Amino acid sequence: MGTVVDDAASVEFHAFFERHYAELARLGGLLTGEADAADDLAADALLALWHRWDRVRAADHPVAYARGVVANLARTRIRGAVRERRRIALFWSHREERTENPDVAGVVDVQEALRRLPFRKRACVVLRHAFDLSEKDTALALGVSVGTVKSQTSRGMAELQRLLGTQGAERKVHAAMTRGTSESGGRNR
Repeated sequence: MGTVVDDAASVEFHAFFERHYAELARLGGLLTGEADAADDLAADALLALWHRWDRVRAADHPVAYARGVVANLARTRIRGAVRERRRIALFWSHREERTENPDVAGVVDVQEALRRLPFRKRACVVLRHAFDLSEKDTALALGVSVGTVKSQTSRGMAELQRLLGTQGAERKVHAAMTRGTSESGGRNR
């Protein structure tokens, strides 16, 4: 099991939990794009922090550590979802699909291109373009500097332009991600 934590540490952790749970849940939701995952990721991260609370509370920046745990859990969840989508696609690939959206191919192209980006670039592009977050809000959500957000977003968009073709890549990305987020509660500002 975990280490035994004294009463003072328990009170301190409870205060940390109350103060940062909502922020960590929001981060989880933004990174995965799944509102349902937000609470699970925050709870799992805080459980992991509880088991290491003596070390975490002694750290210079416990909140930054917590954000890192949420980001790692989100990355793991995304990878699992990608594997699941691939299994489903293999199973259903021989069946005919019907849709009313005429630009499904464009959305699929953008989603596939996004999956090829490293996690940090993907997170920056998605938060900036799909959720319309500012550079500052994106930096806070990811626990990185504004400069990192700028460079990762720029590099991520350049990579998407290379993958999707230079003409209209930003418009394609924005349109595809807007469609993708409308089902999960719309855009966050």
